Amino acid sequence: MLLLAVDTATPAVTVALYDGTAVVAESSQVDARRHGELLLPAVDRVLGEAGTGLDAVTAVVVGVGPGPYTGLRVGLVTAATFGSVLSVPVHGLCTLDALAYAAGRSGLEGPFAVATDARRKEVYWARYEDPRTRTGEPAVDRPADIAERLAGLPVVGAGAALYPDAFPDARGPEHVSAGALAALAAERLAAGTQLLPPQPLYLRRPDAQVPKNYKVVTPK
Repeated sequence: MLLLAVDTATPAVTVALYDGTAVVAESSQVDARRHGELLLPAVDRVLGEAGTGLDAVTAVVVGVGPGPYTGLRVGLVTAATFGSVLSVPVHGLCTLDALAYAAGRSGLEGPFAVATDARRKEVYWARYEDPRTRTGEPAVDRPADIAERLAGLPVVGAGAALYPDAFPDARGPEHVSAGALAALAAERLAAGTQLLPPQPLYLRRPDAQVPKNYKVVTPK
């Protein structure tokens, strides 16, 4: 196995290679506005650090979000392209699950929640019984609207750090790591668990909308 993992669902542009046992190479850069510019150079950098070529990759795993539309689609389109060119499977994995898994590797046991920045003064979030077990589906809400439901729980991720009044027990990591994404995917594949299709988990409509009541111009 040589698993290429990418995630652009958060401000982190993160890439890793995983050989079935450990992360061989990894790159993470936090920049919410440059996903498209940073992702492919990061893939090249990781392959170079590992001393291997893209043709050695046997599968691709991509974070499917939830995340803002513009950033999220960069990773998904890139992963689909690699899968098509290399004729290898492309697996999806919830980005919040990867953050929960990384928190577990840092010593957090559970129960806890994960929250990432959804913009518009909202967070994407989910609750976890332990680092491998999510309870319920991811959602998007205003922090104040879920503060009571998550009261007393540690909350992992940048969403928690942004809203300390709602989430007083904020924990790291703030952003997802492709290394954690790859390790969790490999673990689930080894257990025979079917992963998600590489389709975006937006949870809401994109910010860009077609203008309403625009004037139609017809030729005379």
